[in-house]
This record gives sequence, structure tokens and C-alpha cells, in this order.
Amino acid sequence: MTFTQNFTAVGDNLVLSALVAVIPILYFFWALAIKRMKGYIAGLTTLLITLVLAVAAFGMPAQMAVMSATHGAVYGVIPIGWIIISSVFLYKLTVKTGQFDIIRNSVVALTEDRRLQALLVAFSFGAFLEGAAGFGAPVAISAALLVGLGFNPLYAAGLCLIANTAPVAFGAIGAPILALEGPTGISALEISKMVGRQLPFLSVVIPFYLIVIMGGFKKAMEVMPAILVTGISFAVTQFLSSNYLGPELPDILSALVSLLALGIFLKFWKPKTIFRFSAESEIAAALAEEEPESKPVYTGGQIFKAWSPFLVLTGVISIWGIPAVKLALTGHYEGTNPLLSAINSIGHALSFVPNVPFLNNKVINAAGVPVPAFYKLELLGAAGTAVLIAAIISKFIVKISWKNWVAAFGETLNELKYPIITIASVVAYAYVTNSSGMSTSMGMTLAKTGFLFPFFSPILGWLGVFITGSDTSSNLLFGNMQKVTATSIGMDPVLALAANSSGGVTGKMISPQSIAVACAAVGIAGKESDLLRFTIKHSIILVILIGVMTFLQNGLLSWMIP
Repeated sequence: MTFTQNFTAVGDNLVLSALVAVIPILYFFWALAIKRMKGYIAGLTTLLITLVLAVAAFGMPAQMAVMSATHGAVYGVIPIGWIIISSVFLYKLTVKTGQFDIIRNSVVALTEDRRLQALLVAFSFGAFLEGAAGFGAPVAISAALLVGLGFNPLYAAGLCLIANTAPVAFGAIGAPILALEGPTGISALEISKMVGRQLPFLSVVIPFYLIVIMGGFKKAMEVMPAILVTGISFAVTQFLSSNYLGPELPDILSALVSLLALGIFLKFWKPKTIFRFSAESEIAAALAEEEPESKPVYTGGQIFKAWSPFLVLTGVISIWGIPAVKLALTGHYEGTNPLLSAINSIGHALSFVPNVPFLNNKVINAAGVPVPAFYKLELLGAAGTAVLIAAIISKFIVKISWKNWVAAFGETLNELKYPIITIASVVAYAYVTNSSGMSTSMGMTLAKTGFLFPFFSPILGWLGVFITGSDTSSNLLFGNMQKVTATSIGMDPVLALAANSSGGVTGKMISPQSIAVACAAVGIAGKESDLLRFTIKHSIILVILIGVMTFLQNGLLSWMIP
């Protein structure tokens, strides 16, 4: 038995079908933002509604819909959930061994100003992790670091989600843009160039935007020199690397340049007043009364040791991102390098890719092609495994016993059980939406906007990332549709594909997966509704900015298209 996707299944009408398809999204927003349900309850009930609509409205056989949900749930656990577990575990090791106290002290020694700490950790360091690992690692680790520095957990998660906007399109060694080349036939370098002529404007704005959120316009103007150093150094590097090197390195290079530039700048410049959150005023007053000798002073060696787990993490994740190594880790390496061949043997043994029963090649897409469906369990190649290896190496650096190491891992699993359910359920929702044709119905409706399509093109990417939680997945979902629609209205396909990716980055901060990951990382599972309320208006503002930019680039600013 096969199922052919029907994008006009409801009343033989595309718009009506799209309206039905959007019901789970509207319900999810209502459940979190208005009803304030716990994340895992909202996720599970959204999945249930989606299953009912997929079967009753879009005609998908029930067993296929259920198996599609299991397909997504497995992906929600590995690799996404696995990244969160291992990232939170690594952070917990530094806390339990007292190393995070030294990390906190080293950041405070550079600046006690919360605005500048947010620029360093949420924006620059988070962007580096996005470029190296992607998925949930950047928000999970940078938000946990901010909480350790004294930020309110909800605030830390929200700031890191918004800061993560700038690097997402080039995340995970350029995966979102590289993914577009195959289905569209357009060079990844050309798409990279166009994205590199959109996102740098956002990269300049985001640091300022973050500080305005934190303290208002006046407080942002007080640290404008630092904001400009951070944003301009990042944006210029992002433009140059994306246009002349390709999509693989813009995040890593931009993040390193901005970190270095801001770090050096803060050695010579300090804000006139130190900004702290209102709740910290009493603590700050108490600290000011301490005798100087009562404050801990750490040597360079101690600071280096404390940061070592994250330095090791950076190194291991960077190695995991090298294309040849990635192939070997997943058992797909075909070269002659003896070391990689040995790793390939292990990677092959630890990779399990069974067919999804009743679903593999049973769904027929719009092109009349059967869609393959596999449970992709590449255990060694998963980014979460890279983080776990960093945690194993760090065990010897921070000198924690195996007993306590294992106990900390058990605590992490227990703390994250509900967030993992949330993540698995929302990814399952995304898979059912895609398999049934519901997401394509919504996309095709937006594509009918005619001469206004350049404005709505980024919104299509925004919708895709909201549904799938991934800019890469959004590009795969809507990339070809963007190309076809753009060609039909006289818009350059390269601009439409870039807009899908650039618009998608603004949807990351409200994606159910991202919300669940961020809450899990900072220990506020169950407060997903509060975090969504924090980020949603910023997501809408930023996607409108990208929409206006794309509309102008299709007309007055067409000279910007490569």
C-alpha cells in the first residue's frame, strides 16, 4: 500500500488545505503562549492533533502516520536529544568540580558588565558552537554558561536563542546551504554569496538588539563601541568568508574574529557604569564592601584548566565536522587513509540505518517519487558523541572520580527526561506534517503571493524552521519550491534560496525543538510557554526585516545579487 501526497486534500482547495494544516501550529502557540501548558504536554497533544488531521483530512493511512511519528521521535532522541544530554552533562562536570567558579571569575575579570558578558558568551561564543556543531549545542552550552555567571535562566535562554539568529544559516560547517545544492542544482557557493549579502546586516544589528532587550536604548548606547566592535568584526568576516571561501567556515571564522576583537578591545576600554540586573544590586553592594584580599585570584594555569573542557569540546567538535572524518565516523569513508579507514570500520559497526516499517518508499511525493524513510542511528558520528568524548577527556582534566562522573551523568538523564519527551514529540510532529503533505500545502499557499513573493520568500523559510527546528531541513523542504516559484515570477532563484535560509534563521528562536532544548539546558523544563512569549515578537520583527530586505534586493538593490 502506498500513499500519494495530496496538497489540496481538503475540499480540493489549496488554501483550505493550508488552513487545516496550520491548525496544529496555532494550537501549539495557544497551548504554550496562552494556556501555558508544560512543554511535553503541549508537544504530545500537538502530535496527537497532527496525527488525526493527517489521517482524517489529508488521507494518510493511520499506520503510515504513526510510523512517521516514530521516525521523527527517534531523530528527536538521536541526534538532537543526545546533544542536549551530553552538553548539559559536560557543563555539570565543571560545576561539580568547582571549575565553573574559575570560569565565572575569568569572565568577570574581563568584564563585570552583563551586557558585555552577553556579547561574549551568547553572541560570539554561541556563534562558534553553531558553526562547529549546530543542532542544540550552541544554545545549550552558551545559555548554561550565562546561568553560571548569574543570569536568570529564562533570560539566559531567551538571549541565547535570539543571539543564535546571526550564525544559523552557516551552522554545522555550512550544512544548511550545502543541503540546497543537491535538490536545486544551484551551486552552494553562489547561495553562500547571496546569504553573505543578507545576514551580515542582521549580524550588525543583533548585538545592539540584544542589549536593547536587556536594558533599553540608553543602556545600549553606553556600550555602543563594544557593540560595534562585536557586530562589525563578525559581519565583515561573515561577508568575506561566505563570498570568497564558501559556506563551511563563515561562522567559525566570524566568531573567532569577534571574540578576539572584543576581548582585546575590553582590555583598553570599559563602560562608564557597570550594568547589572536589578535583582543583583544588593549582591553587588555586598561584594563592593569585601576586602580585596578576600576575592579569589587565579593563575593563568588555573584559568586555562577551568576552560579546558570547553576547549577540548571545541577541538573534538571541529574534528567531527571535517567532511572526511564525518564520513568515516558514519561508516561511509571510501578513501585510502589508514587511520580514517580504521575509524570507518568502527563507525560502520556503530551505525544502524533500518527501514521504517510501513513507511519506507510508501509515500509518493509531488514529483511522483517514493520517499525513502530510515531510522538513522549513526552513534559514533553523532555530535552528541563528540561532546561525550570531550566529557570523558575532561574527566581526567578536572579530576573527578568515575563514580561521581557516572553519578553526574545519571543526574543529567533524570533532569532531562521530560525535555527529551518534548523534543521527541515536536520532531515527530514535524515528520508527520512533512510526510502527509501538510507542510507543503502551507508552503504552496505562500508561493501564490505573486509579485509580493520576494517578501514572503523568507517567511516560507521561517515557517519551515518553525516546523522542523532546522534551517537545513527547511531548505530541503522548501528549497525546490522556492526555485520554481522564483523562476515563474522573474525573481532570481539564488535570491529566493538565500531568502529561505536567511528567513529560516529567525524562526529558530520559536521552534518548539529550540524552545525545549533551551529550557532543558538551563533547568527550567516546563516553562517553555514563558520562553516562547519572550522570543516570539523578536522572531516576527526580524523575519519582517529579512522580508523587506529580500523585496528590495529583488528590485532596487538587485545589484547585490551575485
